[in-house]
Amino acid sequence: MKKLLSSAAVLGAMSTPAVAADVSANGGFVTEYVFRGIPQTDGEAAAQVGLDIEQSGLYIGSWASTVNGADDAPDGLEVDLYGGYGGQIGEFSYGAGATWYQYTEDFDDDYLEINLSGSWSFLTLDVALGRYSNFDGPTLDYQFYSVTADYHGFYGLVGTFGNDFDGEYFEAGYGNTLTVDDIDLFDYTMSVIYSNDDLLGGDDDTFLILALTKTFRVSGN
Repeated sequence: MKKLLSSAAVLGAMSTPAVAADVSANGGFVTEYVFRGIPQTDGEAAAQVGLDIEQSGLYIGSWASTVNGADDAPDGLEVDLYGGYGGQIGEFSYGAGATWYQYTEDFDDDYLEINLSGSWSFLTLDVALGRYSNFDGPTLDYQFYSVTADYHGFYGLVGTFGNDFDGEYFEAGYGNTLTVDDIDLFDYTMSVIYSNDDLLGGDDDTFLILALTKTFRVSGN
């Protein structure tokens, strides 16, 4: 995913002696980083790391990935800060939060967005309402919507942009955990993504991606 809460308030709630927060870290590798149908590494692999803190549905976290610019564009890092709340009512799960996307080396300018989600059974709806700083140009507002269907590790997704952004993409794949002798080694996902020409600002394209991720529990139950 990634997500406006007061960090101090959240950390204060998480540090209550009676209940310890869940803290986890993750690291991974992806053969190409494609975010919402848009390539971020110009066909190169990416290394990614993250840290998450969760307590009673409240969460804050940070996630980072290497990024690569095309031609003479700069390489750098994407660093995301996010926070929010997720809960469940019966079989319906919901979430609300905010994400701040930042980039080093002028790879891109900042994005700030509100994130909403809801899921029931095998269907999940994600909504992002965002604003793009756009360097010295006019600030751009955008909307993003995606619907995901999953079944026993297999999934399909349709994503579309609106307002000042435009374009659609389609994604399908399979994800699971590689386990040997009852030991979980790492999570893996194999996916294919098709992005149309409106989204890429040129010809449409198809991406085949393998992602490997390992999550480590730092503290908590």
